[in-house]
Amino acid sequence: MPAVVALSVMLATFMEVLDTTVVNVSLPHIAGNLSAGLDESTWVVTSYLVSNAIVLPATGWLSRVFGRKRFYMTCVAAFSIASLICGFAPSLMWLVFFRIVQGLAGGALQPISQAILWETFPVRKRGMGMAIFGIGVIFAPIVGPTLGGWLTDSYSWRWIFFINVPVGLLSLTLTSMNVVDPPYLPRGVGKVDYFGLGLLAVGIGSLQIVLDKGERNDWFSTAWIVQLALVAAVCLVLLVIWELRNKQPILDLSIFRARNYAPGVTLIFCLGTALYSSLVLLPLFLQNLLGYSALQSGLAMSPGGLGTLICMPLVGYMVGRRDARYMVIFGLSMLAISMFMMSHYNLNISMWEAIYPRIVMGIGLAFLFVPLATVTFSFIPREQTGNATGTFNLMRNLGGSFGIAMVTTLLARRAQFHQARLVEHVSPYDPQYVEMARAGIGKLVAAGQPHLAAQREVLGLAYGQVIRQATAMAFIDCFWILGVAMIVVIPLVFIMRRQTNSHLR
Repeated sequence: MPAVVALSVMLATFMEVLDTTVVNVSLPHIAGNLSAGLDESTWVVTSYLVSNAIVLPATGWLSRVFGRKRFYMTCVAAFSIASLICGFAPSLMWLVFFRIVQGLAGGALQPISQAILWETFPVRKRGMGMAIFGIGVIFAPIVGPTLGGWLTDSYSWRWIFFINVPVGLLSLTLTSMNVVDPPYLPRGVGKVDYFGLGLLAVGIGSLQIVLDKGERNDWFSTAWIVQLALVAAVCLVLLVIWELRNKQPILDLSIFRARNYAPGVTLIFCLGTALYSSLVLLPLFLQNLLGYSALQSGLAMSPGGLGTLICMPLVGYMVGRRDARYMVIFGLSMLAISMFMMSHYNLNISMWEAIYPRIVMGIGLAFLFVPLATVTFSFIPREQTGNATGTFNLMRNLGGSFGIAMVTTLLARRAQFHQARLVEHVSPYDPQYVEMARAGIGKLVAAGQPHLAAQREVLGLAYGQVIRQATAMAFIDCFWILGVAMIVVIPLVFIMRRQTNSHLR
């Protein structure tokens, strides 16, 4: 039964996607417990993302070499074992090492599960299969920070890894009983493309490190960031040239000739940018400027995930009966609207005012992810499904990395810009500042403070307000730019051809 197969593969996929965000809120606890600096502890996240990104595009090739079901079950088992060892890690070095193993094992779970669901569901119900997959890859990163914060506060950071073990065991059991390899899936490989594999690993790995560490290390002002960026650029260009000429490539780029695939992966890249950028921006805004706790910010974001969860089955039902391209346009429009709503945030908003744009965004994600996946894969030959889903998921993850790097850099730059403009008004020549300072100094002096100390305190309070307001304006700029970006990519949808049942077979 398709529903049982869906449950079998989505358990492990949900667990793997969850691990991309669940660790973030626990980094201070990990650093303190393992006697490491907070900056060092970020390698727990970076190592996972790098190894995960390396495996994603090679999933189709690896499935052919080892057999898809065998490879999938091996990855689930390795992911579960690595999670268990991460939970018992005695030092940061060992934790980072097994996070690399965890990322290598988990990288293949998303594309393989998507390929299995695409093939398992009947043609007219494939939209429902993509909806089930979408629930995992969209809902998991949204609930990750909330779950991670709760486990860390209630038990220990080690439990964010321990919870993967029973889920992995259940997924292994169900997969062994219900999943089979289709007879048309090619098996075996005549010659291993070692050079292509090396270029892929070094290029994608270097790119991911640059994106993850660039802002923290002042981008191209740091020598090793420049060197890694050059390595990534050279390796990826050589990879494309090599794979186009190789008769048995590890990354089959011929799928980009298929109708809808190139604009589809471009749009999923933009979806990843919007989703992961907002998952970074909103908690920072709520916690740093409004004083929310990690749990409160998680609760403010969770309704967006519920909007996605509720709408996904409806969208899955509609995809096989309506032109999915119009759903993609609707989804992009809803994302843009939600970003413009967030661009109206201020320092006095209520929790509800923070929540409802997230609900709008959650609905947009539901109407975007499922139809986009369906239209993108409509013209892909079924023997190429594994290869296509690997690159598709890689582009979503890279979009997230690019988005996070972009908004963190933009946030810092725009905050500096706004601070420079606002501080001009903290001057004895500005009537409003003079009036505010006179009133504040008068109250402090009346309370018993010396006049000079009162002057200094009022100036400090004014500067603190300048920083808060400048930072808030920088967040508004980021949300507004993301909203414009969602509108700009809508014309790409019109390049795509409508899916039909004959193409879906």
